[in-house]
Amino acid sequence: MVREPSRRAMFKRLLKAGRAKVYHCPLPPHASVTHVMAKPVTEDSKSHNAPCYPVSHIVQHLFGSNCVDMKFNITNDVSAETTQDGFVDVDFSKLETELRDYIIRQDARPRLCLLEFLGYHDPHRPQPQGTETDFSNVGSMIECGLFTEALDSIKSAIFPGLLPPASYLVSLLEYAQQGNATSVFLRNFQQVMYNLLVTNPPWLPPSTVKKYLAQVLQCPRCKMGLWPFLETAISYCLSSDATCHPLPGPALPTLLHFHSDLLAFFLKLFQGELHSVTSGDFVPHESTGVSQASATGSLLYGTFWTVWERSTLLSRAVKQLIQLLVQAVSEDYAEREEVQKLHLAETLLDLLSVLVEFWCQQHFKLNQNLVEKGLKDLAEHFAVTSQDVSPEVLAELVVRICSTRLKLMIADAIFRSLCCRSGITVGDEPLSLKKMVLSYMPALENLAQRPSGACLRTKPTPHSRTSQGTRCSPQSSLVNENVPRGLNRVNAAGSAILQQNDGGERNALDLLSTSQREELLHSARLGDSTLRNDCSEALNLPLLEAGSSLLAHIIFSYQQERGLTGHSQPSDESHSPGLLLLRALGTHSHQTVTLGWTNQRAARLVEDAETLLELGRGSYLGQMSLAVRECKGENTLFLMEILEDLRSRGKGCTSG
Repeated sequence: MVREPSRRAMFKRLLKAGRAKVYHCPLPPHASVTHVMAKPVTEDSKSHNAPCYPVSHIVQHLFGSNCVDMKFNITNDVSAETTQDGFVDVDFSKLETELRDYIIRQDARPRLCLLEFLGYHDPHRPQPQGTETDFSNVGSMIECGLFTEALDSIKSAIFPGLLPPASYLVSLLEYAQQGNATSVFLRNFQQVMYNLLVTNPPWLPPSTVKKYLAQVLQCPRCKMGLWPFLETAISYCLSSDATCHPLPGPALPTLLHFHSDLLAFFLKLFQGELHSVTSGDFVPHESTGVSQASATGSLLYGTFWTVWERSTLLSRAVKQLIQLLVQAVSEDYAEREEVQKLHLAETLLDLLSVLVEFWCQQHFKLNQNLVEKGLKDLAEHFAVTSQDVSPEVLAELVVRICSTRLKLMIADAIFRSLCCRSGITVGDEPLSLKKMVLSYMPALENLAQRPSGACLRTKPTPHSRTSQGTRCSPQSSLVNENVPRGLNRVNAAGSAILQQNDGGERNALDLLSTSQREELLHSARLGDSTLRNDCSEALNLPLLEAGSSLLAHIIFSYQQERGLTGHSQPSDESHSPGLLLLRALGTHSHQTVTLGWTNQRAARLVEDAETLLELGRGSYLGQMSLAVRECKGENTLFLMEILEDLRSRGKGCTSG
């Protein structure tokens, strides 16, 4: 009588191995019960006219007095049942529930702090309403070509609840795009748009404000919606001809700044919509009769996702935005003068962070796996799209990402891409602290030994794609000679060949004889130690610095996202999930603690905590190569400080 199906199946197999005949409730009529094994022991389990034992009785029967030597008699604050012999049967299911709730709280917290929107049209405080205004004179001014005077009249008549006719703003926008407007007119037009946003936020009712801005924020000539208009503004700032219709060229300085200001306005608009769905300050009182606008009907959703694309983060418009961002980054570092003044790359990067956070906030409560897959696909698409950008530039770009979850995924995808294009193999298991220490650190050491000035291959073959989407070409001459050919080969389904099994649990290594397997493992260990310890100087300092920066931000962002810092905080309450987890790992391995768990993210938290404890005991970091330890590069020194901080916190957890 075990409630959890996975554990019930485990005990059933164990009992059947001892030739027991196992029944499960409800019992068949002919059943003759001699023993009842229960977890937990309840009154119902004692009502079968047979001796009732907790499942720990099976362990006691098998091991006898050795149970004490095997540390089965755990005494801690986790849920447990004590038998008559003093044996404690530990139940970690409650810990899994607490960790799962902790993960949900972590996912729900806002990543972008947008405090500037707290004063935007506070619905709790009545504001003066605009009176009826006659805009007919504005229309007459526009017909007569008096655009400056018309704009001044509109600027002085913007109040909450009062919007000038959209057709007038469309006409003024069309005049601004022709290249004949003065810089004063263009600044005043931007001021009018910001005043409209402050006095009539589209993320608050009435919904007519959203429809109004959707009508204004599109190309006045083509009228194809918000995204084509936004894409045209970005393209014009990049001096590209890929606009919805020909614009004055070559790019005029005044129009460059005008379109750059338009992008900043779009960013402010979308930041406001993100703030409205993540902050409780924007939820009006019920007494006001005002309800918060639906996020699915927001302008941001309508700009980047069609009705059929909302279940995927990487929509067509998002892919185009990433392509434009990569182009802006390339030009930002190639021509630092005019483009740098516009801060185009920073604006687009902030825009990408906002839309990613907005989409994740809408989906994480419904389908966390969908969110993880969406972030992974976007990050890998970015890594593939940006392969022609130098690693140093990409590392600097990652530093500027505001969203910690987006920074984590993109930094990880870029780092894996660098490794793969350098012929370095990293595992395709989910990201964890253990993977960073045992897989990414050796990969970083190998990056440091790449020949200085060697180019990374950027044109992968279609048949060399790993299971995580990063591509690498095994035929490239740049692959390390010591890496066997075909090591990264995959089958037709895209799974890694060396990770396939025979339908059971045996892989290719398991099928070898014991002597052959030991010889291969010995050679691998010997080769790894030679690569790590013989090199006392980094041959490629720029690549080492770029990799160190990426890995440092991966570790730092991972701590912020997964909450590893909370596991070692001395201020935690005595029954917090973090301290309960540390106490459990003090006497159990993470495999024992997570036995029967169904929440994989909670299980990875346990593995992360165990890795932190191992770091505190001095494991993992002792084999780091001399070339990395003695590198004086700024980013590598920063990475070493982060690793030392992890070791110190792990040591504090161990001693505590």
